[in-house]
Amino acid sequence: MARSREFRIPAMTAMRKRQRKKAAYMISAVAESYGIHPQTLRLYEREGLLKPSRTEGNTRLYSDEDIERLETILSLTRDMGVNLAGVEIVLNMREKMERMQKQMQEFVDLVQREMRNYPAAGHEIPHALVRVMPRPVIPAAAKKR
Repeated sequence: MARSREFRIPAMTAMRKRQRKKAAYMISAVAESYGIHPQTLRLYEREGLLKPSRTEGNTRLYSDEDIERLETILSLTRDMGVNLAGVEIVLNMREKMERMQKQMQEFVDLVQREMRNYPAAGHEIPHALVRVMPRPVIPAAAKKR
């Protein structure tokens, strides 16, 4: 009996939208909102799946990013039946993919910048390591003769 994302509490989602940047939730509020025991959140932290910040009094504070990560963990465990070791692998792969996507975007941006600065066809490139002579384009009909 697979559940969809029904465990997301609308009140918590609305609260997150109002306080987007600096929101932080205590363990009891998060546990109650998602229908889990606070000890489960502590277990996720012990396993390295969640890393909430701490107050000076050592109280756990969960940020919006922590909440999103928790939702992913709950989806994997509840809906897909993935164990915690599998969750760790999935989360690590997602992080690697995000880093790779960022690197690819940076590369694409670099290539686009370079192409904008590239001289038009037929012009010689100063300081080129290899001299390239532009060849005239011959129409396909002329080649057949």
